[in-house]
Amino acid sequence: MGKSLKIVFFTDTYTPSVDGVVTSIINAKKELERRGHKVYIFTSGNIGVRPIAEISKNVFAIHGIKFPKYPQYRVALFTLPLSAKFNSIKPDIVHIHTPFTVGLSGLAMAKINKLPTVSTFHTFFTSRKVMKEYGISGKMGQRLMTKYSWPYARFFFNKCDAVIAPTYAAEAILRRNGINNLRVVPNAVDTKRFRPKKASLKLRRSLQHKPKDKIVLYVGRLSKEKRLDVLIKAADELRDEDITFVIGGTGPYQQALRKMVYSKRLHNVKFVGFINDKDLPGYYSAADLFCTPSTFETQGITVLEALASGKPVVGAAYPIMEEIIKPGKNGEIFKAGNHISCAHKIEKVINNLKSYKYAADSIQNYSANAIIDTLLNVYREVIASKS
Repeated sequence: MGKSLKIVFFTDTYTPSVDGVVTSIINAKKELERRGHKVYIFTSGNIGVRPIAEISKNVFAIHGIKFPKYPQYRVALFTLPLSAKFNSIKPDIVHIHTPFTVGLSGLAMAKINKLPTVSTFHTFFTSRKVMKEYGISGKMGQRLMTKYSWPYARFFFNKCDAVIAPTYAAEAILRRNGINNLRVVPNAVDTKRFRPKKASLKLRRSLQHKPKDKIVLYVGRLSKEKRLDVLIKAADELRDEDITFVIGGTGPYQQALRKMVYSKRLHNVKFVGFINDKDLPGYYSAADLFCTPSTFETQGITVLEALASGKPVVGAAYPIMEEIIKPGKNGEIFKAGNHISCAHKIEKVINNLKSYKYAADSIQNYSANAIIDTLLNVYREVIASKS
């Protein structure tokens, strides 16, 4: 088992925000603590006038301001109060999950204290589409952000002793862009929570437009880069079929998507809003398949949760999704951005559901138990190299 470690996670996003980064942090923390390690989380949050507060056991928040284009996120501008708490913990290793203000503070504290440092590249914040959607308004600001995003990524991540990519495809992209010391450690999925099980008939009926409808589910952030317009156009193509499209989540693109559905008079698309974490396994169980049109993720935690729940996945073609989805076995791949291709693949899966019944078996290597073994190996390798 080895020595019990004190591990500090630094992240600019944490509960009550809900996204793939938060889910992966929670899953890793839970499994590490089950094995006897101590995990501390430093994050930003809305804690009133206090400079820092313990918001739950070993989770400390620094006061942050709302991120204008995504108000559930907070940006911590003054992170110095974290230092005293950090020094009192005396960690063995620092693991940074975001490269922004809290993450930058974590990197500085680790360097000052000569501590081994690992960072995970969770999100392609360097994407032009993301810059346009969430960055500074105005063409000049966007051009500057786009120009310097990869140089900043290289500066930040190459200061770490190891950089974790969640997939081999993501690792290749990072390597091409000059990021070194790479290791591949997928994000873990809680296979005890998400597993094949009988669906609630009551929930399933509440989601269906017509009693015999099959259910295509999407869960995640409703933002422009997720390309949910492709899914809605696919729903339009399949409007005469016995299929209901269920979209779960909230985000800045929500109103635009609702207007699109209204303008097309689509009765086969249902928005269910934010899905409470405790209810999420039930939604996967109630669905017949999961669909993600996004080409943005470094991995896609909801894809893994859907597969763990025994549901085939129809995903857009790009290297990261192609690493997870095996056509004819656990899902199908459609031409990215092409709603006709998306509709055809959804129809293919719907008409051959029994062919994909082993979807859950395809991601056993992503269980928390397996993934944390790999993560701990990275931690110990880095700690040994610094000794």
